[in-house]
Amino acid sequence: MIDAVIFDLDGVLIDSERVWNAARRALTLERGGRWSDEAPRAMMGMSSTEWSRYMHDTLAVELSAQDISREVVARLEQAYRRRLPLLPGAREAVERLARRWPLALASSANRPLIDLVLDLSELRSRFVASVSSEEVARGKPAPDVYLEAARRLDTPPSACAAIEDSTNGLRAAAAAGMTVVAIPNRDFPPAEDALSLADGVVDSLLELDAELVGGLAAG
Repeated sequence: MIDAVIFDLDGVLIDSERVWNAARRALTLERGGRWSDEAPRAMMGMSSTEWSRYMHDTLAVELSAQDISREVVARLEQAYRRRLPLLPGAREAVERLARRWPLALASSANRPLIDLVLDLSELRSRFVASVSSEEVARGKPAPDVYLEAARRLDTPPSACAAIEDSTNGLRAAAAAGMTVVAIPNRDFPPAEDALSLADGVVDSLLELDAELVGGLAAG
């Protein structure tokens, strides 16, 4: 039985990976760092502490990790206020599932960005809880952010469904023992071994409804 649903944010509800990458790349080059083609995929799922340290240590950005995180977040906030990249069907999918289950967010985004997206999208009231990976010990692919979301929902992880798009996200949700629905990220497709962890795969949010999610658990 599914008693609650937990959404990822970036790549699931908002088309933001390119915005994140543009901000990180620009800051890296502005601050004497060395951007690499591997950097976007390497940082997917990392907590703010982890990716800012990666940018400092691996990409050689000449700022402290705290300043890196602060600057990237400021650039994302500006971009979201200009235009929130809500994915097609995001609002409707949240509304459909909220009619049946309590919802939470389990995101690698910084807390200010999560709150900004919930406010700009006018979806805050649909979510009982939200968790940033900066609020737990480890980012994805560790299960910490999903386990904390389940705790805040007062629901066993095994009774939760997770909606994910990325390699590290899918691994995190599966490691938490949840029913996993994959909506593969088109720009950064998940690894096949991670996708195989999903209980169900859909092409877009337009296909995501209570019958599908509930049916996966029943099956």
